[in-house]
Amino acid sequence: MQDIDWKNLPFGYFKTDYNVRCYYRNGKWGKLEISSSELITMHMAATALHYGQEAFEGLKAFRGKDGKIRLFRWEENAKRLQRSADGIMMAPVPVELFKEAVFEAIKLNAKYVPPHGLGAALYIRPLLIGTGAEVGVKPADEYLFMVFVGPVGPYFKEGFKPVEMQLVSDYHRAAPYGTGSIKVGGNYAASLKALHRGKEEGFASVIFLNPANENYIDEAGPANFFGIKGKTYVTPDSHSILPSITNMSLRQLAADIGLTVEKRPVAVEELETFDEVGACGTAAVISPIKRIVDRRTGKSYEYCKEGVAGPISTELYHMLREIQEGEREDVYGWNTIVE
Repeated sequence: MQDIDWKNLPFGYFKTDYNVRCYYRNGKWGKLEISSSELITMHMAATALHYGQEAFEGLKAFRGKDGKIRLFRWEENAKRLQRSADGIMMAPVPVELFKEAVFEAIKLNAKYVPPHGLGAALYIRPLLIGTGAEVGVKPADEYLFMVFVGPVGPYFKEGFKPVEMQLVSDYHRAAPYGTGSIKVGGNYAASLKALHRGKEEGFASVIFLNPANENYIDEAGPANFFGIKGKTYVTPDSHSILPSITNMSLRQLAADIGLTVEKRPVAVEELETFDEVGACGTAAVISPIKRIVDRRTGKSYEYCKEGVAGPISTELYHMLREIQEGEREDVYGWNTIVE
């Protein structure tokens, strides 16, 4: 294995030794296969290529201070992949198959799980694609489920430091009652142009508005949005927002430290009333936001005036990371030891 600079890992693809695959054919899932190839061979008329039959997940494994590898809330990812499959009419991956594939991929590549305490993790990417050939617009009759892994650092290069984001209205991530609430590639393709432009204009990411009337906060492209107002944790509720497992976990932890938790529509005007705001997701955990600029009006909303994350965001971030890395009691049984 090549020398790895664990402290300076980017959030990107990293070649490891093995991935695992399973095919759905003739109405049933086959046996798990182990591969060292980074390539997939598929029919040129595969529905994944023509009609977007594709869904994926993202989860992380951590090496604890006791040396054990912990996988965080994998069952929620398995259920979310099933919801995504149902949303675009793919064969759902049974929970036990999902577990077997994910655990096998981690164990086969265990040497790539970063050491404890360096802020890095092993990122796991389950992928489900339609491989059956169709020319008419219809679901495939064959599917490929695979899992690959790789060590990663923070999603935003700043790590847990406040970033600037841009509020956009001339692009929508997903349509009302469309695919926004499931984790399919089309949602991310729809966000790319706005994200690229935002980064060119100096922002770490963009925040999308609700596509129905653009009056409410929807979500940041790769993450959910949340705000802290006094002793209340507020996060948007919409049919076009992906239910984040990280956000779900943060809401529980917020309640544990005495905050009121509200999941509801968040009007744009409410941005000026928050004490802290941030983006949360598997990749970033929490990315505190120091400034949001509305691209329509030029209005700026300022947070983190001391240049550091707010106290509640900081507490929640460390609580969740300490649970994931085995430094805090896992009272909800969120971690599973990979043995």
